[in-house]
Amino acid sequence: MSSAKRIVALLVALAMACATTASLAAAPQVKTQAPGFYRMMVGDIEITALSDGTNMLPVGSLLIHVTPTEIHRLLRQSSLKDPVETSFNAFLINTGAKLVLIDTGAGTTMGAHTGHLLDNLRAAGYQPEQVDEVYLTHMHGDHVGALLNGDQRSFPNAVVRADTREAKYWLNAEAMATAPKESKAFFEQAMSRIKPYMDAGKFSPFDGDTALVPGIRSIATYGHTPGHTSYVIESKGERLVVLGDLVHVGAVQFAKPAAALKFDSDSTRAIALRGKVFADAAAHGDWVAAAHLSFPGIGHLRAVGAGYVWVPVNYGTQF
Repeated sequence: MSSAKRIVALLVALAMACATTASLAAAPQVKTQAPGFYRMMVGDIEITALSDGTNMLPVGSLLIHVTPTEIHRLLRQSSLKDPVETSFNAFLINTGAKLVLIDTGAGTTMGAHTGHLLDNLRAAGYQPEQVDEVYLTHMHGDHVGALLNGDQRSFPNAVVRADTREAKYWLNAEAMATAPKESKAFFEQAMSRIKPYMDAGKFSPFDGDTALVPGIRSIATYGHTPGHTSYVIESKGERLVVLGDLVHVGAVQFAKPAAALKFDSDSTRAIALRGKVFADAAAHGDWVAAAHLSFPGIGHLRAVGAGYVWVPVNYGTQF
């Protein structure tokens, strides 16, 4: 082969290599996440965290009893900025005898980036028809949203349970009539999603601290709403406390537990109970889980000075 032909062959080979490299680099970006569930055990009880999605939370305009400077500093310390992309989590508890869902996420109440709970429940290996009971931490729309799928009950065989104080407030037409305009949507969302279960004889309120099924009990944590409730799951000496909305912005409220939300129904009471539950969980080494901590929203609290450090669950696949 002449030198000229060798040069031409080399140039052709280089061109082909460049074309191949370019075509590999041109693969489209997928820009979607994997199904949102995470599984772990508490003693003999299986816990599955389920993601309903995320939404942007304008932290600076919602938190009180903490300065804007402190909010900015604490968010930056966690590599966050306002508004914070905030998780909407629910927790599926399989005791071996009962399948219990704690909260349901926002469903269609919070826009296009939520409403994934039912799909993630199925991806986790369960069907909505298998859920025996649904326990609500409270009746804000981002916790009751997925009780309905269209106009049908999402969990047709489940009994829905919540504290009687919560039911008496949010399912009360007179309370809705006298509520501030910005709160009326909360009443409408609660009423529209609970009523089908009431009509089917599948709504059963409880009163305060109550043993619900073996391994799960409620604890009254009133303040964020009139009947706000947390739940304790216990098995073989291990314990998980599902906080509900005792915490919204972990980056701020763990360091500053006195930081509260503008729309707490009784922020003084909410602050006091947050401090008590945080202290107990840290002292006993309990697992804690919350609706709005970064998914899966499960971890431990470690006391540091007047605040706490969040230690998220270590990812694992072994059971």
